[in-house]
Amino acid sequence: MVRPGFLRSQPLAVLAFVLALASGIGAGAGYAQEGQGTDAPASAETQSPAETPAPAEPQGQPPAEPAIDAAKVGAGAAPATGGLSKSQTAGSTTGGKSITVSTPDSAKVDYAAWEQMGQRADRALADANTSNNGLELLRGQLVAWRTKFQTAQTANSSRITRLRDQISALGPVPAEGQSEAPEIAQRRRDLSEELSRLEAPGRAAEEAYRRANGLIAQIDAVLRDRQAKQLLKLWPSPANPANWEDAAIAVRDTGATIWRDLTNNWQRADRRAEMFDTLPVIGILLVMAVVLIWRGRVWIERFANWLQGPSRSGRWSRVLAFIASLGQIVVPSVGVIMVAVAALASKMFTGMAASMVEGLVLTGITLFTGIWLAARVFPKHPDDGGPLGFPVQTRIEARFHVQFMGLLLGLGSLETAIFPPAQLSEAAVPVMSLPLQLLLSLTLWRFGHLVNRCAGQQASDGSVAGAADAGRFRLSLIQIIAKFVIALAVVAPVLALIGYSSAASALLFPATASLFLIGLLLILVQLIGDLWGAVVPGDEDTAGQGLLPVLAGFLLTLVSLPVFALIWGARIEDLGELWNRFAQGFTIGETRISPSNFVYFLILFIIGYGATRLFQSALRSSILPKTKLDQGGRNAIVSGTGYVGIFLAALIAVSAAGIDLSGLAIVASALSVGIGFGLQNIVQNFVSGIILLIERPVSEGDWIEVGGVTGTVKSISVRSTRIQTFDRSDVIVPNADLVSQQVTNWTRFSLAGRVIVPVGVDYSSDTEQVARILREIAEAHPLVVLEPPPSVAFMGLGADALNFEIRMIIRDVNFSLSVRTEVNHAIVRRFREEGVAMPFSQRDIWLRNPEAVAEALAGLRAAVGGAGPVAPAGGDGSAARPQPRQRDDIQLDPPADPRADEIPDFDDGTER
Repeated sequence: MVRPGFLRSQPLAVLAFVLALASGIGAGAGYAQEGQGTDAPASAETQSPAETPAPAEPQGQPPAEPAIDAAKVGAGAAPATGGLSKSQTAGSTTGGKSITVSTPDSAKVDYAAWEQMGQRADRALADANTSNNGLELLRGQLVAWRTKFQTAQTANSSRITRLRDQISALGPVPAEGQSEAPEIAQRRRDLSEELSRLEAPGRAAEEAYRRANGLIAQIDAVLRDRQAKQLLKLWPSPANPANWEDAAIAVRDTGATIWRDLTNNWQRADRRAEMFDTLPVIGILLVMAVVLIWRGRVWIERFANWLQGPSRSGRWSRVLAFIASLGQIVVPSVGVIMVAVAALASKMFTGMAASMVEGLVLTGITLFTGIWLAARVFPKHPDDGGPLGFPVQTRIEARFHVQFMGLLLGLGSLETAIFPPAQLSEAAVPVMSLPLQLLLSLTLWRFGHLVNRCAGQQASDGSVAGAADAGRFRLSLIQIIAKFVIALAVVAPVLALIGYSSAASALLFPATASLFLIGLLLILVQLIGDLWGAVVPGDEDTAGQGLLPVLAGFLLTLVSLPVFALIWGARIEDLGELWNRFAQGFTIGETRISPSNFVYFLILFIIGYGATRLFQSALRSSILPKTKLDQGGRNAIVSGTGYVGIFLAALIAVSAAGIDLSGLAIVASALSVGIGFGLQNIVQNFVSGIILLIERPVSEGDWIEVGGVTGTVKSISVRSTRIQTFDRSDVIVPNADLVSQQVTNWTRFSLAGRVIVPVGVDYSSDTEQVARILREIAEAHPLVVLEPPPSVAFMGLGADALNFEIRMIIRDVNFSLSVRTEVNHAIVRRFREEGVAMPFSQRDIWLRNPEAVAEALAGLRAAVGGAGPVAPAGGDGSAARPQPRQRDDIQLDPPADPRADEIPDFDDGTER
């Protein structure tokens, strides 16, 4: 931090510092708000010895530390040491009681000092006049003590574990009425006494830890209660004109004070001399400030647009443009700081005027930050929709609202610097706050309606960038936030007019700051997407939609949750308390699991998993190919190694992380029973998968047939096996089916297999000739083995043909279909050459009752308009086909299908 005194007394050094900052060599300059009087030191609020008795320091304690001004501590100045003497009081605006706190010795726990500290904390909590700052300081000391007690709880842990192992090695304690060897009994007593002695410090530390934790919780409850009362405080209504006079008086007095300080400093000859001495430096600072504020932001904007323009198209152009755009905050903010440095260097601005100048710095930084956020979330370029993808006209109006919100936030900080609420009357406070509250409410209301309307139109039109589901969710979330902002903008002015000014401010300003933080998150998420698109080449439109950018945005949102909590009034101590509880973990039975255990477990498991995969790759590529194992055996070894390695990695990670699973034995047994009943199919398939890997009745690449499914085994996993059929479709078969059902494996132990080709010939064929031809064809095929030789079997006399079969063994059963096809082609060719006739089916149909058929046919023709005489049945028993009779008015065309007039069989239809 740059002290205010330094800004006033060293203008040349400040000028050099600002020049270095503007040229990119130095860092930013800070500022600290000065008290009411700059010439006189800030006074500390003290108490008499009778009001707060200071107990004597115990033996072995460090000497008392020097006093620290409570006002500086309350303003944010960090004391050099952790301890506070009696003069280190905690003042408040209402004049609270001071307290005395001490620092715990870091080398050894002094329980006497802790007892005094605990009693002092109890007295401070019992006294309602103890100030908030005093409670905060007291809480900080209690946190230090609690941390020390938490560390002391694990003292002698290794020795305690060793003694417990020794006692357990002596065996169980004899039951009543039984005895054990005297030396064993004596040894057990000695070890038990030593164990009790070593456990005593840990138990004392645990008791003290619980007491400190309780005191801290009690302080937090008191502070939260006071904060709630302050927010719900009913001030005089600013709508009452009777209260306006106090606000006018406050403004008049503040203006008069500033004018009086300026005139008094000007009338002092020494101040004028100092101002004239530093006038060149002041002039240079002011000229540079005007240039940076007036033109600096415009130059930076042009440079960023040039980096992102079409002439500079590249993967890193958007990232570089974002980095350059940060100068729109830095450059004009440096100009504002230069103005403040020049004003303070003139020695004319002191007291309230100095507070006003320093408040202008924060106002300017807030304003320029709002302008930058508005330009990044709602870009000016027509083709750049920004993170939200709003149309051009909506972005123009939204930019104005965001910039105005930044101005109002800055004016709020300036108002607090010029008109501290502690120095105003109760009637003036709500009146002074009302104008900003009304303006901010109106701006939030208009901005909320604008965003809600545009998001609703995008959701109804379906014009959402990215995936449909993700875009719809984002628009829904934007609409929810917009409606929440509208509700706050309506409720807050009503509360302010009633008199709940603190509650109105607690709604409006955090809501505006939250919108700024949401805009910053959107910008950072877009930046992550641009970085991912620059590193990984691809489509620029989908660069931010990858898995890694989405996860990074999600993690960024989670990290921002504490910031949102701080904006809405949470204390840093509350967040620290939540983190402390989270770091302590949770207890299941007698086992305590903390986040550090999970981190260690995750790191070790990832290392073990990576080592397992690396070893599997070495086996698959380097070691197993040099063995005589087939591919199925290699895959089984690689898979088994993976399962064993993952199991060992998990076991080692659990043990090394210090997670004691012995206390979970009962829970594990109950879970095993539930798994046995509810997940028995999964467990059965898992065990079957292990059996398949060990026994290997089926391997990858085998041609199997199971449950009516025939295909090639592609992979065997823990639960199921994937089979690819000859139709190129994948069938997932549970491993239990491969173990419990009948499985036909065509290629497991040998690729040779038998192929049967059935053949039929005409009854006029010579059977000996047919057998000879078929045998020659089988023996001539290159894939047919000659030992055992192929055989031709005369299977019998069929209804239409003489049936033969060629039975042959081929070298590779995977080619059975092609072998059968080639053999059939050869059979047809040889039969034609040798004059062997091929059979064909013949059927003779005899009708038992042709007369009944003829009568039925005559009745059918009469029903359609008359029919000619029915010809008598032929000599072969078939009825003659009747001819259609021609009529003058009706032309009966013969049916297109000749089979339509076939006479049906009205009897049993027996084939003869």
